[in-house]
Amino acid sequence: MGKVARHLDTLLVHAGEPSPLIEGAVGIPIFQSSTYQYRGESSHDTARYVRLSNTPNHIALHRKLAAVENAEAALVTASGMAAISTTLLALLRPGDHILAQDCLYGGTHALMFAEFPRLNIEVDLIDGDAPTSWAARVKSNTRAIYVETISNPLMQVPDLKAVASFARERRLISIIDNTFASPVNFRPAEHGFDLSLHSATKYLNGHSDVVAGAVIGHAALVERISHLLTRLGGSLDPHACFLVHRGMKTLGVRMRHQNEAALRIARFLEQHPKVATVNYPGLENHPRHQRARELFDGFGGMLSFEIKGGVEVADRFLSKLALPICAPSLGGVESLITRPATTSHAAMPEADRQRAGITNSLIRFSVGLEAAEDLIDDFAKALAAC
Repeated sequence: MGKVARHLDTLLVHAGEPSPLIEGAVGIPIFQSSTYQYRGESSHDTARYVRLSNTPNHIALHRKLAAVENAEAALVTASGMAAISTTLLALLRPGDHILAQDCLYGGTHALMFAEFPRLNIEVDLIDGDAPTSWAARVKSNTRAIYVETISNPLMQVPDLKAVASFARERRLISIIDNTFASPVNFRPAEHGFDLSLHSATKYLNGHSDVVAGAVIGHAALVERISHLLTRLGGSLDPHACFLVHRGMKTLGVRMRHQNEAALRIARFLEQHPKVATVNYPGLENHPRHQRARELFDGFGGMLSFEIKGGVEVADRFLSKLALPICAPSLGGVESLITRPATTSHAAMPEADRQRAGITNSLIRFSVGLEAAEDLIDDFAKALAAC
């Protein structure tokens, strides 16, 4: 009898697992083989080969990813940017046009504005909070609309219901980077999105020891992306598949701790006299708090804030912290803190950063699995020393 699961935590553990278990192994073995014996496959796409992303490790991970977002299919890639770039290049052709949210991860922004022009792909930025303005940006060659569930690094929450509806009405492909929310807090397919993208390096894996990406959504679109991934070669190694697969089994318990701790830390910072602003959708004064409450099962483990006094004070604060590691990336068991202007958004021209509201003094914080009380105490001491 097949296993029946209705709850996300059960799916994270059991979905996609080999049945029957391979040689009785409770944990899926690592199939560290680049090539497989020919078994009569009739086409290149059905041959067994690691670059085709169809080893047992790939297949198990694909099934788990699709199950936890309640989607039709999934595909893993060699990095989050491989997921983003391969998806967009598979769906867009020279002469096409895409609408994109005006505050995006720096790597995505660089892809769209440094690489797409030479490919003759047009990009227009839209305010994710102003759906009535989007129609004016649509052209006859518009093919897709791209947003982030919670924007990096300002923690904006665009009008996601309007995005999915807008795309559906105009036959555009709706694409969302769901990295910050994770499937625990938001499942795009359930809200009408065609494709969900992840840097699996972050929450899905959760242990800062692998780089990977994921594409989840409609099977026909995932298949198109898979064909291009095979040609470009950005496939994920089986051992990395194993690490993401293993990490996902604890995603639920990790994410719920990070949701709770981030909210407590955000509330502490919000009340501190030396803190100018705090960006976290779980705070009641966040401009789209009510929207986040309606859409999400949790507000995530990411927040950003600014300390009064500018860059010099921000850097002094970072230097005084004992627990968070000053490093890029996010979503791991250890807390990470950084100024996006020097890391995640360093490749973005300063004028574009300022236009998007990303100041040089903005601090981004990824809450780990440490006790919230210890992190708050550490923050309090560092702020007192500024």
